[in-house]
Amino acid sequence: MTQTAITYPTVTLNNMPGTRIKEILEDVADNLFNADPYYQQGGDMVRVGGLKYTIDPAASMGSRISDMQLDGKPLDPDKEYSVAGWASVAQPLEGRPVWDVVAEYLRDKKTIKHIDLNEPLIKGAKGNPGFGT
Repeated sequence: MTQTAITYPTVTLNNMPGTRIKEILEDVADNLFNADPYYQQGGDMVRVGGLKYTIDPAASMGSRISDMQLDGKPLDPDKEYSVAGWASVAQPLEGRPVWDVVAEYLRDKKTIKHIDLNEPLIKGAKGNPGFGT
């Protein structure tokens, strides 16, 4: 519950081309790292499972996200990918709350093997307390 207890828990499943996935990551990064503080909207970077990428917070909009890989292969800008998530601010949504989906998965699996932490590579963070690693 500490990871999923939110006020908008509906699970979503959408298909998106690789270009749209990059656009979303770029948009969220711009909300966080825009050089003009009046355009910084705060919040959190989108968390992703399985997708590896590099982010350069000091780069300009459209150039912050690079080296996107899924299962060790470059993300294809034209390919459609299934994207599951929750915490969509597009309300109202119908569907199951994330805590029910996770609880069902955990009950079915019984034992969860080691999961590698999936963190993006952050350029320019070393020695910068504002980007802390």
